[in-house]
Amino acid sequence: MQLALAVDGHSMFYVQQKLGWFFDPRRLLEYATATPGLEIGSAFWYTGLKDPTDQRPFRDALTSLGFTVRAKPLREFGNDPEQRQFARANLDVEIAIDLMAVAHRTDEVWLLSGSRDLERLVEVLRARGLKIVVMSTDGMVPRELRNAADRFVDLASLRPQLEKAEALQAPVFSRSS
Repeated sequence: MQLALAVDGHSMFYVQQKLGWFFDPRRLLEYATATPGLEIGSAFWYTGLKDPTDQRPFRDALTSLGFTVRAKPLREFGNDPEQRQFARANLDVEIAIDLMAVAHRTDEVWLLSGSRDLERLVEVLRARGLKIVVMSTDGMVPRELRNAADRFVDLASLRPQLEKAEALQAPVFSRSS
């Protein structure tokens, strides 16, 4: 079975902050390929950028791992200095286009996002016969998106499989010789 991975970097940044640990994109790919009968046909990573050089080493590493990286400049909203500023790249359209483009050669999609705007995409992909797995964490994904998918996986349950390896190592000063 062919798998398509779609990682909404902005959404996952906040999920990882809530969880208190960061997942390693390499370990995500390893986890996917360790699933019997699954082969990765497509892997996409979507991210917003403050400027063209933002996250360059990270984006290069993702590309070398086999991800197709889609990046868009962040747009800032709110110009009142008394109010909180926020920025969005809004890559939902790119996610939808990419997944529709590979749907004909895909059997299963792992969507790592919590965007409510992707609910209709999930419904359409399921209607085309694809199995959709939404991966996020409780409180960070709307009920509508969870209900539209075939399955929801809480990333908190995958910590042993996905956590960054550096986080698993003991600090140098506490290692015994």
